[in-house]
Amino acid sequence: MNTYYNLVDNGFIEYLFGNASSGKDITGNKNILRRKKVYWISQFTGWSIFGAANIFINSSLEGFTLNTILVWFIVCLAGIFLTHILRFYVNKLHWLDSPLNKIIPKVLLSSISIGIILFIILYSSHAILEGSELLEFRFSTPFMGILNLSSVVLFWTLIYFSVHYFENYKKAEIESYIWEAAVKDFELKTLKSQLNPHFMFNALNSIRALIEEDPKSAQTAVTKLSNILRYSLKMERIETVPLEDEMKAVSDYLSLEKIRFEERLKFKMEISPNSLSVEIPPMMIQTLVENGIKHGISKRTDGGEISICTTVHDSELHIKIKNNGIIEDEILKQSKGFGISNTKHRLNLLYGEKASFKIKNDSENMVLAEITIPINFNNPAGFRD
Repeated sequence: MNTYYNLVDNGFIEYLFGNASSGKDITGNKNILRRKKVYWISQFTGWSIFGAANIFINSSLEGFTLNTILVWFIVCLAGIFLTHILRFYVNKLHWLDSPLNKIIPKVLLSSISIGIILFIILYSSHAILEGSELLEFRFSTPFMGILNLSSVVLFWTLIYFSVHYFENYKKAEIESYIWEAAVKDFELKTLKSQLNPHFMFNALNSIRALIEEDPKSAQTAVTKLSNILRYSLKMERIETVPLEDEMKAVSDYLSLEKIRFEERLKFKMEISPNSLSVEIPPMMIQTLVENGIKHGISKRTDGGEISICTTVHDSELHIKIKNNGIIEDEILKQSKGFGISNTKHRLNLLYGEKASFKIKNDSENMVLAEITIPINFNNPAGFRD
């Protein structure tokens, strides 16, 4: 269950997102050096490919010379230096955090500016090394040269921004999942804290009355109450329990209530053997049974009966709980009271739309609650025991 808290204890969140308070990556210098290594390898590889392509083109047109290699070597070094400076200002001025409509003009202006500088370096290097006149320069016009080099820088910028946007998106996505799990974990704990048995004082009073009249029955009742308390504490550590464990707790609960209501309370259980191992949220059936007695049977002078039936069909567990009583239409419409909203919320958090809960007036004097739970369902919240 405590997936989120275990992640925090193990430093997983810090590993993913770094230490926000210090501004440093929690993984330390090793991770920083790895990122720098990848960056510089990418820089030299990209610009080397660009330079090699231009050397090949120029050599095909005008013949291979060492000066041609030297010219493009100088241009590529300048490209690495200038784009590295661009990277520095991108990070320093937080361009990656700016909206797209503000980033585009900055990127275009930077690309053109660096393109102009690279063109000047290319032209100057070629003129000095080749001793060429201005009209003999290999590009048809300065415009085409600047456009070509600016496009290369723009392409570099798009790759740089794309990599960072992808990384930030993945970080945000993982962070969102972790916080969603944390919220659901908190909600489930809050819901389960509402499931403490309300009959405790009544049970103790009933046991007290039995001590003098029937000490042996009083001892049995204390054991049953102890089992229920142990079971209610157990649910703080787990999200689901086998139906068999739940029904044992429900049976103990009904036995204790039988002491209080005597002949006014009757109950029966029809539990399918193949449903006993199915996992369900703890205390869910017990809560509905408790509410059925509290709001239904206890209000009738002649008491009533409560029945529980479970079956397995089409990879689903079906639970039906019937008790004498009636639910007002307004309560049914608003899904409030009788543990309705609580049960629906728990099922939704654990199973999403795969589970369902319905409650209705089945007849003039009978309430029916139906629960459907998928078998072997992978919890969407990611919780594990």
